[in-house]
Amino acid sequence: MLLGKVRLRSGEERIGFVAQERFQLAEGSATLSDVLHADDPAAEIRRLADDPARSVALGEVTYLAPIDRQEVWAAGVTYKRSREARERESAGAGRFYDLVYSAPRPELFFKANPHRVAHPGEAVRIRRDSRWSVPEPELALVLSPRLKIVGYTVGNDMSARDIEGENPLYLPQAKVYDRSCALGPVVALADAMPPVAEVSIGMTIDRGGRRVFEGQVSLSSMARSLAELVDWLGREASFPDGVILLTGTGIVPPDDFALATGDVVSIDITGIGRLTNVVEVAGC
Repeated sequence: MLLGKVRLRSGEERIGFVAQERFQLAEGSATLSDVLHADDPAAEIRRLADDPARSVALGEVTYLAPIDRQEVWAAGVTYKRSREARERESAGAGRFYDLVYSAPRPELFFKANPHRVAHPGEAVRIRRDSRWSVPEPELALVLSPRLKIVGYTVGNDMSARDIEGENPLYLPQAKVYDRSCALGPVVALADAMPPVAEVSIGMTIDRGGRRVFEGQVSLSSMARSLAELVDWLGREASFPDGVILLTGTGIVPPDDFALATGDVVSIDITGIGRLTNVVEVAGC
């Protein structure tokens, strides 16, 4: 089952689920967190959307980022490709990324508050003080307050590679800024996702109508399990509103590639769908 948060043509924001090319609307006061944090999310959304008359064609809704009050966190260096890229960009500090890749403790960092998250179709940003920024396509885990994986969505972890490469201590500036993260378009409930070995992540970047980058990776090539990342995230930290965890990227454009204003980034993940965002420079 695919859950979502949408804006109707009237401007009203509602939640619901996708059913046979239509979007079944839940009761007007219901939130996505109400559903995702229930013992049985599928049963809860059906209870809240039990009136067949409250459905609209998919073409009549605009998807919003599937987030309410949750923090967004991210894991790094979970794929070999990411480790290699960060070693090259970081000069003498590159060995730290190699150590993290093989260490028991993963790299975990805060990524975004809800207000910094871009909706599907909305612009993601590159920093004005960055000359080398890239998107990072990632599977995002939707976790309940008890840190149970209740669903999955598509994430774009925008990254200023030149800023982080200058000094690893600049990671928060390279990763955390307005619209440095995009999520959506829907949440696939955990029971509906294919086995990990069958899930692939793909990304394309188009510029002026021309394809300038295309890449794909299998989720099975991750160096760590999803359960392992969740376990480490929950050590000494609580998330009363739940949390969304980006799980790292295995797709990195070549070192001579940098995003430009107007680029269109599309990320596809098996079982969830496609997240598309245009790129703009912050403040423009």
